[in-house]
Amino acid sequence: MTKLSLNDLLAQKAALDKQIADTQRAERAEAVAQVRALMAQYGLSLADIGAKAVAAPKRGTGAKVAAKYRDPATGNAWSGRGLQPKWLKAALEAGRSLSEFAVR
Repeated sequence: MTKLSLNDLLAQKAALDKQIADTQRAERAEAVAQVRALMAQYGLSLADIGAKAVAAPKRGTGAKVAAKYRDPATGNAWSGRGLQPKWLKAALEAGRSLSEFAVR
């Protein structure tokens, strides 16, 4: 038996992986075609075979984010996301720095 190098074996593996993926794709397409043909032949709908409609994926849950900035005098907080709140804008315009409000 001839001993193959690592590169030869990796090339064979890559070729086999591609062949496997191609065969799976072809067999799946053939199965879908057969199912569609049977559904058409017998006048079946997705509801007839108990299939449910696929729902669109949900967007983010809107989970709360921890506050990065807080006004110790009022307790107002801001996560650092989105527009700056009015209380922070007013404080910054009055000459205070953002680092004064950073949560430590």
